Amino acid sequence: MKQKPDLSFWKLWNLSFGFFGVQIAYALQSANISRIFATLGADPHNLSYFWILPPLMGIIAQPIVGTLSDKTWCRFGRRIPYLFIGAAVSVAVMCLLPNAGSLGLALSAVMTFGLVSLMLLDTSINVAMQPFKMLVGDMVNEKQKTLAYSIQSFLCNAGSLAGYLFPFLFTFLGISNVAAQGVVPDSVIYSFYVGAAIMILCVIYTTLKVKEWTPEEYAEYNPQKQDEDGGSANWFVLLKKAPSAFWTVGLVQFFCWAAFMYMWTYTNGAIADTCWGTTDVASAGYQEAGNWVGVLFAVQAVGSMLWAVVLPLLPSRKIAYSLSLVLGGIGFAMIPFIGNQYVLFVPYLLIGCAWAAMLAMPFTLLTNALEGHGHMGVYLGLFNGTICLPQIVAAALGGTILGLVGGVQSSMLVIAGVSLIIGSACVFVIKEK
Repeated sequence: MKQKPDLSFWKLWNLSFGFFGVQIAYALQSANISRIFATLGADPHNLSYFWILPPLMGIIAQPIVGTLSDKTWCRFGRRIPYLFIGAAVSVAVMCLLPNAGSLGLALSAVMTFGLVSLMLLDTSINVAMQPFKMLVGDMVNEKQKTLAYSIQSFLCNAGSLAGYLFPFLFTFLGISNVAAQGVVPDSVIYSFYVGAAIMILCVIYTTLKVKEWTPEEYAEYNPQKQDEDGGSANWFVLLKKAPSAFWTVGLVQFFCWAAFMYMWTYTNGAIADTCWGTTDVASAGYQEAGNWVGVLFAVQAVGSMLWAVVLPLLPSRKIAYSLSLVLGGIGFAMIPFIGNQYVLFVPYLLIGCAWAAMLAMPFTLLTNALEGHGHMGVYLGLFNGTICLPQIVAAALGGTILGLVGGVQSSMLVIAGVSLIIGSACVFVIKEK
């Protein structure tokens, strides 16, 4: 068996560059979905239910993409065709979703249009996102994987930074940040348009710059293990045979992604209440808070980019992983007690540390455990269930938990902090290869 060659920094960079554009779309979705649906007329106690769709689509789409791409060999590559198709659909939907309130439809029709658009957007983003993780698993040796996923984490957070700031920047440039009742402001609509354009350009760059291995070259560097099932990609059989890292890292993932689901769902309402003193979604203060949420998420992305540089330097992956989650948990717990919008930069920098670890560490640990496995893509797709299932559970329980904490949305961020702390303790049950 040939050892996978070391790749230059720029080859590693090109493998993940399209992730920058894909993450802009994901950032616009995560920072603005609650704002959009609240503006359209959704009740705060029902907001978490709208968030069930994105992870539900992910848990369906990503294993399918993994299974199909493991078997796809064409002149355009193995993973890249799925990347390009997913990005193209995402671009189309990004131009439709924020216009849901501008079509003159009844409230029920507006909500249905918005939900269908959200379903299509998240499905296509997931289709576009998964190939980047698979490309690293296919073409990067074990020694360079932490660096490769750290570069991916950096580009991911740089894309997030841009996406989060777009509504704030467009408002600063004079584009209206308020609109008629039930209509999404132009600052948000234009953000989705610009994000869509950047996304497709970045994906085209990766498509042109990355040359995947031929089947013969791939076989030289990735000898296929002989499975008792004769190479079948039956999901249930593969789950039964999954390495322990799949399940133990998945346990940590459960608490991490549940925490971030509550951040995405309730930050807008929490910040509007604690810093602007309003819960009226039609008020200028609520929309200003919505812009500031983008700024805070951008601060989180900056913290994540800085921490991503530190992570490969720490001597122990598990200690680095656990420490990162503890810092994020402290950040979440601080938010309800801060009434100054600028002081909120501190907790969101800490949350960025957790986000950096969540992007880099799980896939490093898992792909090392799967080294040489013939079903790498399927396993990575199935592993996405450890991202999606906790979000579905958290979203389904969100309204109930919000009622238990008196309807105070900022209290949901304390729940998120506790969840991250539990996740940090679970890190130590992971067995590394």
